[in-house]
Amino acid sequence: MLKKLLLATLGVAILVGAITYAKLDQFAAMGDAAKSKVEPPTTVTAKRVDESQWEQSIPTAATVAAVQGVTVSAEVGGRVARIGFESGAAISAEDILVQLDTASEEAQLASAEAAAALAEADLKRVRALGKRDLASRDAVDSAEAQVKQTVAQVGNMHALIAKKTIRAPFSGRLGLRLVNLGQVLSEGDAIVSLHTLDPIYVDFSIPQQRIRSLKKGMEVRVTTDAAPGETFSSELIAVNPEVDTATRSVRVRSRIANPGETLHAGMFAKVEVILPDKQSVLPVVATAVLYAPFGDSVFVVDRQKGSKTGEPDLVLRQQFVRVGQTQGDFVDVVDGLKPGETVVTSGVFKLRTGMKVVIDNKLAPKAELSPHPSDS
Repeated sequence: MLKKLLLATLGVAILVGAITYAKLDQFAAMGDAAKSKVEPPTTVTAKRVDESQWEQSIPTAATVAAVQGVTVSAEVGGRVARIGFESGAAISAEDILVQLDTASEEAQLASAEAAAALAEADLKRVRALGKRDLASRDAVDSAEAQVKQTVAQVGNMHALIAKKTIRAPFSGRLGLRLVNLGQVLSEGDAIVSLHTLDPIYVDFSIPQQRIRSLKKGMEVRVTTDAAPGETFSSELIAVNPEVDTATRSVRVRSRIANPGETLHAGMFAKVEVILPDKQSVLPVVATAVLYAPFGDSVFVVDRQKGSKTGEPDLVLRQQFVRVGQTQGDFVDVVDGLKPGETVVTSGVFKLRTGMKVVIDNKLAPKAELSPHPSDS
């Protein structure tokens, strides 16, 4: 019995030893394979960094304003006898907008004209008598005064009738009609708005720190969501000499040609005042920068001699940088990069120093200095 137990124990020991030896041999082979395994290079997008010149501008919000704008109203009261315009129509200066009823005034005018004619006739008779010493000087003076008074009454009636003919004070675009035929207007009642839309003003405010940068004639670029993708070029024409004490900013005005009347008074717009001096920058695509609390960095692509093939390998090097202003899809690298270096432009969060890469820019996103994304 003891002999059988010893033989069984010996057999189990031999079996365990054989299995252990086989596994150790397998682990050794796996280790050798891991040492000889070469990690395939990662595909990245990259771009060469070159010096550039950036325009300097002052961006701000603006409001479109009409060169001339007024709400035409009744100067005197009366009943609307005729309306000579349609809502939204273009109109020229001195065109009749509204004609008020003038029947009463025309009757009074006829009476005044008759009185003036009678006064003229009386004056002639008195003067004739005066020449024969049959009328005193006082009678002649009284007749002359009567003529002047009646003529003044005629002029007053003409002026009153003219005020009841309401005309456009200048050429422009009319708004919505606010009166109806037969309506009785009082003095000051609104009739219609009138605006000159070509050219048109763009008003905006600039902080007082930038006042010295503003010069008459500077280019101002205007964009608005009313004309997506379109940029209007205007000219700075005036700077308000008074600074707003509440905002410490100064009002600025530019003038823009608006032949198609795309821009309307009251619109919100964005403007950029283009400064004359340009700045030398070293721009990289904004997605190339890895932002972190301990410092911003980019991954530079270096060429190193290959260990086996002899061909140069592309290897990454994390380089800490200091960034400055941004413009569009680019950011200016103030310190840390040199012109001519190549940096990875996307997916930097998954990279590390020493990683081998290959560059493929077929699917690289397009970067622009002045992107115009569509509103969603």
